[in-house]
Amino acid sequence: MNTLALQQQALLDALFARPGSGGATSALLQLHAFLRPQSARGLMAYQANGHVLAERSLLVAYPVIAQLIGAESFNALARDFWHSHPPEHGDLARWGDALPAFLATNQQLINVPYLADVASVEWALHRAAGAPDALIDLQSFARLSTEDPEALTLTLVPGTAVINSDWPVVSLITSHTQGQPSLDEVGQRLRDRLHGTAVVWRQGLRPCIAPCSASAACVLQALLAGVCLTEALARVDADFDFSNWLTQSVQSGLVIGVTSATHQPQPTEATP
Repeated sequence: MNTLALQQQALLDALFARPGSGGATSALLQLHAFLRPQSARGLMAYQANGHVLAERSLLVAYPVIAQLIGAESFNALARDFWHSHPPEHGDLARWGDALPAFLATNQQLINVPYLADVASVEWALHRAAGAPDALIDLQSFARLSTEDPEALTLTLVPGTAVINSDWPVVSLITSHTQGQPSLDEVGQRLRDRLHGTAVVWRQGLRPCIAPCSASAACVLQALLAGVCLTEALARVDADFDFSNWLTQSVQSGLVIGVTSATHQPQPTEATP
């Protein structure tokens, strides 16, 4: 590694090392071998700028988490996360995917156990916002009446995700972003430990979130895996109204077409 590369690596190590840690001390010593003493102030400016970038970037992806824990705590969280999981890409819009797991093990926030699930849904919304554009293929739906469903599957709009939770995650998010339901209602649902499943997708340019029934979640997860319609519907209760669900899903922009399945149904063993 040449001198310039060593200098660049030393600067990165010093910027991302947690202040006061042994790693920070080692990084600073290594960096000082390349810099003049008066350059320390420049390093401090870089570090401060990095913290501001962390706070702003994470807020874009996790506005509800910021509201739930407060601005001061969120900024401290962003700085801590910056040092624990430094960016691996130049585009900071791609940074932050590890926050749900980070929150799940954060002892300082252990009294807010639903934060990790809320963060998972917020990251799905963030990803959906940047998902590729896709147009609905209305003509492809004619295949449902002319071809074997074992050879077909439904195409979901790019950015679709299904998140299962032990908490009412959809209510937690929409109460802060849309004002419904009320915070009092959300509080009662939290006390009642109401489980919830969220489906996230993009309709036009708008990321969307909605509650999802257990049967619909099973179908969506199967479709995301590319299995055929026959196998996807075999995983749900007999009272699941597929026709009604499909109509609503097409109207909302969640389902955008019919295509050939990549995974064929598994053969069943004959019972004696």
